[in-house]
Amino acid sequence: LFATLLLAARFALREFRGGLSGFRIFLACIALGTAAIGAVNTVADGIGKSISAQGQSILGGDIGFELVQREANADELKQISALGTLSQSIGLRSMARLLDGSDQNLVELKAVDGAYPLYGEVKTQTGRPLNELLGKSNGTYGALGQQILFDRLGLKPGDRLAIGDLTVELRDVLVSEPDALSEGFGFAPRLMIATEAMPATGLIRTGSLAEFGYKVRLANPPDAAGMRAMQEKLREELRSDGFRIRTSANAAPALSDSIERFSQFLALVGLCALLVGGVGVANAVQAHLDAKRPVIATLKSLGAGHGLVASVYLIQTMIASAIGVALGLVLAAAIPPLASSAIARFLPLQLDGSLQPGALALAALFGLLTTLAFSLIPLGRTRSVTPQLLFRDAATDAHGTVPLAWQLAAVAVMAAVAALAIFTSVQPKMAMYLLLGALLSFLVLGVVAGLVARLAANAPRLQSTAARLAIGNMHRPGAITRPVVISLGLGLTLLTAISLIDTNLRSQISGRIAGNAPDFFFLDIQ
Repeated sequence: LFATLLLAARFALREFRGGLSGFRIFLACIALGTAAIGAVNTVADGIGKSISAQGQSILGGDIGFELVQREANADELKQISALGTLSQSIGLRSMARLLDGSDQNLVELKAVDGAYPLYGEVKTQTGRPLNELLGKSNGTYGALGQQILFDRLGLKPGDRLAIGDLTVELRDVLVSEPDALSEGFGFAPRLMIATEAMPATGLIRTGSLAEFGYKVRLANPPDAAGMRAMQEKLREELRSDGFRIRTSANAAPALSDSIERFSQFLALVGLCALLVGGVGVANAVQAHLDAKRPVIATLKSLGAGHGLVASVYLIQTMIASAIGVALGLVLAAAIPPLASSAIARFLPLQLDGSLQPGALALAALFGLLTTLAFSLIPLGRTRSVTPQLLFRDAATDAHGTVPLAWQLAAVAVMAAVAALAIFTSVQPKMAMYLLLGALLSFLVLGVVAGLVARLAANAPRLQSTAARLAIGNMHRPGAITRPVVISLGLGLTLLTAISLIDTNLRSQISGRIAGNAPDFFFLDIQ
């Protein structure tokens, strides 16, 4: 067996001396499908690693505690502060008003203490120290506001605003805060003040929807497992006290879940594209084998067995597949650095643009298995064709039947592709439904192709010679009706599905926005 494979490899490599001209479509199908899966998984893994690596900055500490509508009492505060360096903050929504009462705007008010931030840094336009910007000067506390707040109220640094019963001076523009991602969706622009200024606002009273945050920087942070154990222990100790506890290992769970779901959808779309490309692979392999009929006939006439001939072209196919996969991996590896700048516009984190071997290896495995699955059927046909039949004119020769063993092998490899897609998916049920839909599409399009060929065979004789030849070529031996119908049908199915999903998502988002939106809305009405 080894000697046969070695001889087959020698023949396969010799035939490649003429170049890869017959494999251009083949290479494009494999490269693009592999690149799609590899790029999506690489970017998703990079974002996940970035969130994990920057978890301390995103959360604002190693571990965070939140209470709603009440502050931690003395005993709770003592227990929390004993863990490490403590930073306290208060968050609520309020109206920021011009002093003359001519205009106002809702703001996400955040009061921070002198220890804030424990990790990362608050970025402002001037870069002045935070305690200087928020501290009391000439009897007035300072504040930071996002640029949109300045724009909406027509303000500039140095102007003053009223927050509740307190007047503050806007001393700088807030560019970014390290823990913004962990605080979720905001209704309005951020306005940051010092915790010492909060009592003077008069906004903290019984029933106020204020969130009291306590972030802790540990002296010796444990690993992820140790952090989870600490979190469970603290939850048990503070179970009945209304605390929400998070650690830097899961600093932005909503963001992580959204990215995971979105990347899963895109990865499955990439897998569908690879399956559609698999039809192109089958067509390309069949066309290559048709062009090599004289060579196959010569080999068989000289005594080459069916196994040797099939091995030669299987090795050729897998070598070409490896080249296509390599091209796809190069494209996939080049995308994350390009995507990092675009992602930075929407997410305040530095994307890990390094190579993700696991994601690339998974994409390569999908590419190779898909090639093997769609190549076995056309390769199997070479075993059932005699040398005499290979020398005949292609017009009088069907492609031949496929031995049962080759059909079972193709089904087994395709089942392996399906199992890989399901078990590596974060939503196995969705992956399973998608693959069942792809299988159903194959079956339906195969039936449609058969009906088209049968209709062409039973069509009445036409006067036009060109039309008569065209219809005749749709059902004669060697007709390309089936591959054309399946290829175009699957491609159109994929494009239609993606378009429908996109349209539905957009309509869901826009449909939830009232056509006649209110001019005002009120929050935290006492």
